[in-house]
Formats: sequence, C-alpha cells, structure tokens
Amino acid sequence: MLHWQVRKFTVAMSLMLVSSVWLMAQSQTPPAPPSQQSQEAPIDDSLQTFKAQVNVVNLFFNVKDKHGMLIPNLTRTDFEVLEDGKPQTIKYFSAESNQPLTLGIMIDTSASQTRVLTIEQEACAEFLKSVLRDKDLAFVINFDVDVDLDQDFTSNVHLLTRALNKMQINAGFGGGPPGLGGGPIPTTPRGTLLYDAIYLGANEKLKNEVGRKAMIVFTDGEDQGSRLRIQDAIEAAQKADTICYVILIADRGFYGGFGYSGDYDMKKLAEQTGGRVIEVGNKQEKLRQAFEQIQNELRSQYNIGYTPTNNKLDGSYRKVQIHTKDGNYKVQARQGYYAMAKD
Repeated sequence: MLHWQVRKFTVAMSLMLVSSVWLMAQSQTPPAPPSQQSQEAPIDDSLQTFKAQVNVVNLFFNVKDKHGMLIPNLTRTDFEVLEDGKPQTIKYFSAESNQPLTLGIMIDTSASQTRVLTIEQEACAEFLKSVLRDKDLAFVINFDVDVDLDQDFTSNVHLLTRALNKMQINAGFGGGPPGLGGGPIPTTPRGTLLYDAIYLGANEKLKNEVGRKAMIVFTDGEDQGSRLRIQDAIEAAQKADTICYVILIADRGFYGGFGYSGDYDMKKLAEQTGGRVIEVGNKQEKLRQAFEQIQNELRSQYNIGYTPTNNKLDGSYRKVQIHTKDGNYKVQARQGYYAMAKD
C-alpha cells in the first residue's frame, strides 16, 4: 500500500495501490441493513448524527440562478433528491457555512507552467490566507514527472506558503540545466503525472477525512505519462466525497500554434464531482477572481443527507440528482457515488 511517508510516487507504486484497493474491495463483506429503530428515528438536522449512520449519502452543493449568482436561504422543502431515478427521503439538511473545510492544493510544475508558476504561488498563498480558519486543514502537492507531497495537513498558512514558494519547475531532464552540461535542449517535457496526482490526493489524503472536502487543481489539463486514466482519478475523487475545482492556467505560447486540449478531461472531472473549471489563461487578475469565486462557493454550500432506498453496499455506482422545486435554479453537485461499505 502506498504511503505518504515518501515524497516521490513512482509508476510502480501507483499500480500497487490500484491492485491493493481492488483486492480490498473484493474482500469486503457488506454490513447488515440498519435496524428498524434507526430507520424510524425522528428527523434531526444535527450533522453529528452522520457519524451514527451506517449508510448515509452526504452531499455538499451550491445553488445558482441563471446568471450564475449563488442562491442562499433555501430550506429542506425546496429540494428533492433522486437516486438512479428514484425519489429519496431527505433526513438531514443544513445551510450552514461554518463547518470545517479540508483542502487539497494540487499544482502542476511541469515545463509548460514555467511562465505562470510564480503567479500561481502568489495567488494561492493569498487564497489560503483568506479562506483558512482555525478548524480548517490543507495540504499541498506538486506534480510533474513525479508527485510530491510538499506540505501535509495543517492550518498553518505560513507552512503552506513556504511549501508553495519552494516549488520549482521540473521537466525531468536531469544532470543539470539543459544546454549547460545537462544534455541537449529538449523539445517536449518528459511527463506530467496529472491523473496520478489527482488519484493519490483523493485516495491517500482526502478519503479518510470527514466533512467538507475540496481539491483545487492548477494545470493546463495536459497529462503526459500517468499510468492511471482520467476515469480512475474521477472515481477516486468520488469515493473520497471530494469536490474538484480545476483552474486552467497556461502559457499558450508554450504550445506554439498547436494549442492544447486538456480542458475536456478536466471538465469531466469537475462536473462529475460537483466542482467546475475556471479558465484564467496566464492572467493574475483572473486567477484572483477565480479564487474569490471558489471561496464564495465553498462558504455557501448546502448539505443534504439521505439513507438510500437501495441499501445494498455492493460497490456499484449510483447516479444522484438534486433538483429545486423552483425550476429556475441550477444545482451544482456531484453526479453520483459508489455504494461502498465504510472502513
């Protein structure tokens, strides 16, 4: 099993992790259905009751109008939830924004980010200083030809900022700077382990955390060299109940006249986990605006919990839809979950 005691994550270790997770899933025995007493318990809005439930689907989401403005002050009766097309009974509801937040900051440090890394570091430090509160936690990972855990969970903004500031571009050339004793000047980067990094951040860091969780990925969306697929990364984020925001930041000049196409997979990741993609190009002001939007969304979430009518914990994927009874509003939420027995 892969652990975060080391800073480098190799392809072989990623494959070992996938195999281990699969074997564990095959060996799990679904727990018995909840007792009649728990099924008939009175409705309780306290989020603490989640800990006592064996099989509760917990959804954090935003509601927006047709102009993209956040809609506050809705109540339980304004929503309906469907799982695989079947109506579900909402047992828990909250519109509070003070629950602790756990954040994963994922930064692309491959060659394509050479001209934008500095503005990422500065804007990200400002964001963490603004958004983190005493009970919140964050970690920092950078990825290129390797995946590095730069700072483990902490609420200390100074430690997080120091980790950000230490990041450097790594194109994987080795032997010193290219052209200066380090070999010929390369025409393409050696790798960007984007999908592997998202998988590891979700599965190894966020999966075992509780409450509100989000991953913010800074990248141009181009993966090069990951052994895992985008669907593996999406599945890991869904199993970790983690919302993924992707900030598409790139120096388009790096790609010459060919452009890049990583935004398609990043939109899949964001949409299926309840987040979204924000494209900022290489503009620092757009990046600050993106952070402001994310902060407002994370602090304006609704929370719904329900016990599925299908209580089988068979590992299958269940599609979930949240609707407002006022059809003029759009709900930004993850599109499903895996019915897994809790560890």
